[in-house]
Amino acid sequence: SRESSVLVDTNVMIEAARTGIWNALAGGLPIETVEECCVEINTGNNRPGRTTVDLSRLASVHKVTSLERAEFGLAYPDAADLDAGERDLMAHAYARSQQGQLLWLLCSPDRALVRAAVSLDWRERMTSLEKLSTRVGGRPGPLLARQFTEQWLSGCWTDYLLML
Repeated sequence: SRESSVLVDTNVMIEAARTGIWNALAGGLPIETVEECCVEINTGNNRPGRTTVDLSRLASVHKVTSLERAEFGLAYPDAADLDAGERDLMAHAYARSQQGQLLWLLCSPDRALVRAAVSLDWRERMTSLEKLSTRVGGRPGPLLARQFTEQWLSGCWTDYLLML
């Protein structure tokens, strides 16, 4: 069976690189993102003390169109509350879902993005960096910040479901 693509945001790429699992992750799964997240990464790559992410390891970088942003905005009226990278990632994911593309997962520690995923009923699409890391044999362990864990994602998901 074909491996599911994993759509990741800027925060996931930085945390994977910071904890030393980026190469295993990008080598073991088709990791994809959107152009805006690459812009965000490149803005930080040259700052002293910042974690550098090798973007050449990405399986694909998607250009998000104005139409895709608008269609996502119609499906999720709070789209403007998302940061630009997360908004474009969700717009791309939404376009995929509308085109019947089923083999993809979404990974982000962003609460606003998780809230959007709850609204779109995408629970089966959400995954944590911790879970992805385990899948490729990475061992970030205690190095991994809390918002990248399965426990955090489950708790956040539940909190938003209770708000509906």
